[in-house]
Amino acid sequence: MTRVWRVLAGGEKGLSIAAISLMALLPCIAMVTRLAGAAGIPGSVVFVQQLTLCVAFLGAGLAASGDRLLSMSANTFLPEKWVGPVRVFACGLTAAIAGGLCGASYEFVVLERAGGKELALGIPAWIPATVMPFGLLLVTIRAIQGAGPRARQRLIAAAFLLVPLILGLVGKPEGHAVLWIGIPVVLAGAVLGLPIFATLGGVALLLLWGSGQPASDVPDNAYSLMVSEVLPSLPLYTLAGYLLVEGGASTRLLRVYNAFFGWLPGGLAITTAVGCAIFTWAGSGVTIVSMGGLLLPMLMKARYSERFSIGLINASGSLGLLFPPSLPVILYAVYAKNVHIDALFVGGFVPGLLMVAMVSAFGVFHGMRSGAPRATFSFAEARLSLWESKWELAVPVIVIVGLFGGFGTMVEAGAITVVYSFIVECFIKRGFSLRHDFPRVALECVTVMGGVLMIIGVAKGLTYYLAIIDVPGMLTNWVDVHNLSKYQFLLLLNIVLLIKGSFMDVFSAIIVMVPLICPIAAKFGIDPVQLGVIFLANLELGYLTPPIGMNLCLSAYRFKQPMTAVYRATLPFYVILLAGVLLITYVPELTTLPVKWLGL
Repeated sequence: MTRVWRVLAGGEKGLSIAAISLMALLPCIAMVTRLAGAAGIPGSVVFVQQLTLCVAFLGAGLAASGDRLLSMSANTFLPEKWVGPVRVFACGLTAAIAGGLCGASYEFVVLERAGGKELALGIPAWIPATVMPFGLLLVTIRAIQGAGPRARQRLIAAAFLLVPLILGLVGKPEGHAVLWIGIPVVLAGAVLGLPIFATLGGVALLLLWGSGQPASDVPDNAYSLMVSEVLPSLPLYTLAGYLLVEGGASTRLLRVYNAFFGWLPGGLAITTAVGCAIFTWAGSGVTIVSMGGLLLPMLMKARYSERFSIGLINASGSLGLLFPPSLPVILYAVYAKNVHIDALFVGGFVPGLLMVAMVSAFGVFHGMRSGAPRATFSFAEARLSLWESKWELAVPVIVIVGLFGGFGTMVEAGAITVVYSFIVECFIKRGFSLRHDFPRVALECVTVMGGVLMIIGVAKGLTYYLAIIDVPGMLTNWVDVHNLSKYQFLLLLNIVLLIKGSFMDVFSAIIVMVPLICPIAAKFGIDPVQLGVIFLANLELGYLTPPIGMNLCLSAYRFKQPMTAVYRATLPFYVILLAGVLLITYVPELTTLPVKWLGL
């Protein structure tokens, strides 16, 4: 049996590496052949979309095997004697929900097969869709295995599978007793360590079951989102970010920023803010985990206190969320539907610079007060650092030209960025090995994106239920009844999004909240681009909002600090960025004027 699992795990990893590699190669080939006037690969766009589906569900299986499915809580508040039983409960509940989603995905595949839909080259659509029940089956099995090393613990966790089995055999309920019991249990599980995808998926399954809707609606909506035209760019830009970080680009770029800003008062703080903002598009977690270890010793050596240094790194970890090619911006534009990606990037540029400038200014003030040393500006060092980093500095140019130059689609721009980053780090800088490093980095990317895309997929299913019962209409009516003004609505939006960002990741928050907010904002005449920037700026601050903002948790993990210490370190920066968010919200010209000037 052990050998079987070893072979299965090896095949899973091999397929994952192949999927993410083909996702990068196929769009590049398609773009090059199109620009050359030659016939490209038939159906390459469709194949890339289906490969995104593979990355999502194979990655979810990989994340489950390493206990890396994103959770709202890490159980750090529990007494030691309760840790084991609570883990069994959380793993059992995860297995039950994943098992329910697995069954629903199988029903979806059966329906797809009966429909007879075909992809490019005559391939039936149901064949790639089988990765959905397969990946969820792996999550189910690994959740049971994660309950503990003892057979008794795993048996108890496996017993939770009886719940979806029984509910599946029972028809539409007469009352709401099951919902009144089931949903609080799922929410309690979220507090005790239930993965976010299981929390959203469990609530969605229960609500659909309670309304008599088929459970296959959840995988159906997840599938339609995964194979959309733009979503494949998310794993591609993430992979590019990992390649750059693993190849040493972050060290070289920090040298550039230090050469140009280090002579200023608080120059190292400016370097930290700018450097982290540049890499945030690869993911806030990537920035803190990869660059935090470089920056913290540098800041402390420059006489910045440990508390200030941790707070600065924490705040800087999400500063670039509004800059190209930010993944949340892409997803927001995909899901909002009434705003173009290029307009959203242009609208977010000045607000993004404002946030970076505010954090940098506080760093300068603190540096002057603490007597942080200033480096002497050297033309030779600036020139040398620029020369050493010229290839990495070209990446934003390639991304922007790809996005706005009309040379290719969003996905093709992401694929070109991956291939370019790989060539630079592997063959030019030679800090990255195709044989030894690429498989590890590709698996890491698939694992991270699997966890994120799984959340996005089930969140789409929950949003579908909210649309069925017309929650957007209910909210619009509520606003009418209470006669809210535009500014009261914006203030309420700020509060709701900050609370949402404190316990929900940015991707699922976009999927769940955007369809609810857009109709109400349109009623108040709020510009769609401004709404998008407000939304994303609030979620950027949500990374720093207690109790479990993502940056807070990652910082506590990376720097081995208690959460209370991280809260104290981050508080001054939180207040500064909150002021920035309010400026972005109530001074719309910061967002709308650049868009009007460029005619977007």
